[in-house]
Amino acid sequence: MTIVQNVDPKTAADWIEAGDAILIDVREAGEHAAERIANAELIPLSAFRIDAVPQDKRVVVHCAGGKRAAQAVGFLQISGHKDVHNMVGGIMGWKKAGLATVA
Repeated sequence: MTIVQNVDPKTAADWIEAGDAILIDVREAGEHAAERIANAELIPLSAFRIDAVPQDKRVVVHCAGGKRAAQAVGFLQISGHKDVHNMVGGIMGWKKAGLATVA
């Protein structure tokens, strides 16, 4: 059993801004096209490829609210990724924290 590591949006934003983490968006392409977090790499959960996520970097995963991201984090942890985090609240939590998105 894996334990999903959570991170709040502001901490995730700090990591990303500092270049200490990459951001993976596991929502579907239409959701990503409508609104996204700048520099988030789209890897939809429906077509998730573990090999597309680097193992040598801290990874933050997000979706709309957190459920799909937690599932993706579990997949990554099982495959050997050590520094992977579910962003609490997804893009909705990001916006609630006052952080910018791209429409």
